[in-house]
Amino acid sequence: MRLIPVVAASVVASTAAYGLALAADVTLELVEPITEYKIYVAENTEELVKDTEEFVAAIKAGDVEKAKSLFAPTRTSYEAVEPIAELFSDLDVSIDARADDYEQGEKDPKFTGFHRIEYVLWEQNTTDGLGEYADQLQADVTDLNDRINSLTFPPEVVVGGAAALMEEVAATKISGEEDRYSRTDLWDFQANFDGSEKIFELLKPIVSEQDPDFVAKVQANFDQVDETLAKYKTDHGFESYEKLTDSDRALLASRVNTLAEDLSTLRGKLGLD
Repeated sequence: MRLIPVVAASVVASTAAYGLALAADVTLELVEPITEYKIYVAENTEELVKDTEEFVAAIKAGDVEKAKSLFAPTRTSYEAVEPIAELFSDLDVSIDARADDYEQGEKDPKFTGFHRIEYVLWEQNTTDGLGEYADQLQADVTDLNDRINSLTFPPEVVVGGAAALMEEVAATKISGEEDRYSRTDLWDFQANFDGSEKIFELLKPIVSEQDPDFVAKVQANFDQVDETLAKYKTDHGFESYEKLTDSDRALLASRVNTLAEDLSTLRGKLGLD
């Protein structure tokens, strides 16, 4: 197995620019991919802050249709880096909880974040009463961005995140429970997929030296999921999840599960179990 030399100067400079610390116990060969992943996460949270500003502005302007059009694309930056975002459980709950997490469901004032706003936009077709929730969402994503920038990334979370993103899709998202009001689930699937593939791409040079057949197999599985999702793309994003038949969902679930099972072995292959 090769050992990656000291991180390239350009990567170090980029890392310093984002204020990202390296974990002390990262093995030398993982330094470069984890550093590059830190930059990827930081870029996504910066984008999340910017996109949320536009989303919040539409809500405060009372523009229901614009707010609806911005809901799904705004969320993608969060969904792509969810394994890291979830390390801050207080913010994850505030930003991304679902009505089911609260005793009173949608009626509970503690139900906040993207899905509270989604519920009001689609079920009530209004922005009335959303100002406070929009302000809190903006504050939460800004706080997340600040915390990410000073976070030391646990290697096992980064490596395990490739599988975690696909496992979440298979376990709870295929059913359509997350974006249940807007039916924009496929946007989330694509973002989860992209985040998972980013981790795999960064680790591929290391893993391929140990097990090139495994890498080829996983890459083929990624290609299959990508091919499946591509069928539902439109000029403006994705089809409504309601348009997928039971057989469509079953095929997607099968391919995501296969990918998740293979990715779940990555930590062991890299000695992080």
